[in-house]
Amino acid sequence: MKLLLALLLLPALSLAEEPEKKTTFEVELDPYYSSVGMYNSLTGKPIPHMEVRSEAEIYRELISKFYQPRTLILEASLNPLPYAGTLIRRHQPDFYKDMQWTSNFNAVRAVTAGFEEPWALSLFLGNVVSFDTIRKSFQGKRNGYSGILFDLGTHHIKDNVLIRDNWMDMEGKLKGEQILRDRSLRWSFRAGAKFHENRYIADSFYLGFRRSRTDFAEKASDSFWLHNSGFEYVSDFSQRKFEPLRHYLVVDKKFPFRNSRAAFTLGLGFVWTANKKYSGPLSNAAAGAATPNSFQFILRPNLEF
Repeated sequence: MKLLLALLLLPALSLAEEPEKKTTFEVELDPYYSSVGMYNSLTGKPIPHMEVRSEAEIYRELISKFYQPRTLILEASLNPLPYAGTLIRRHQPDFYKDMQWTSNFNAVRAVTAGFEEPWALSLFLGNVVSFDTIRKSFQGKRNGYSGILFDLGTHHIKDNVLIRDNWMDMEGKLKGEQILRDRSLRWSFRAGAKFHENRYIADSFYLGFRRSRTDFAEKASDSFWLHNSGFEYVSDFSQRKFEPLRHYLVVDKKFPFRNSRAAFTLGLGFVWTANKKYSGPLSNAAAGAATPNSFQFILRPNLEF
């Protein structure tokens, strides 16, 4: 009888004593950015965990360990809607022309603008910390990151046209997502440099800031702008003369569904591109544009879960 009882308890004991995995895989699905990543601990220890803290404390913890890399991440990503915009312009030219409602507003470009690459391979070396979350299905959306990121790609997107270009991006990054029962908080602060093999695309330095908060508690509805809102701003400068090449800004408002952890988001913004960003056959003058610089409105609807 004792032997039978021990055999029945053995699987439970083994499961309880099983160590946490040092290598994990995570998948993120989104119409604008989808990815699959492999997380590997360089110290042989699991990703450290932080209790729920204020936003400022999270930033302080990540910055303090910026120069002590403990995690390696390999990731493959795809920007589905921006890539779809290139397919529409290439294979449905008449439909694409019909979507040109004004000189600065093409409906297809407005929904897909802001992303300069269709896909990328990434290597991240730095620190990752995990946060409390309300259920296991949010496993991939409760981490904070600080470290150095390297991106590689084979193509560039300009005005919904896919251009052959082997490019490399290197940046310092502070990024994270914290999902709790009453709110979701996402942030990204980065600075880096981008290099293009295509000689008609200018190499650049850039700064980027993004913060987004969604509140599901009813009391949050009293503050229209502080809660359920977000923004993203990226500014690019030439590596040669440090002249402005591109300004990108999107401000979004979120409308949570009642009795649900889902929200409809609507982003409005613009992307301004200087004539110095592209040259030769890629310049606006070569494309027959009326003005050397380009300005495009952005309309970005999405669903957040």
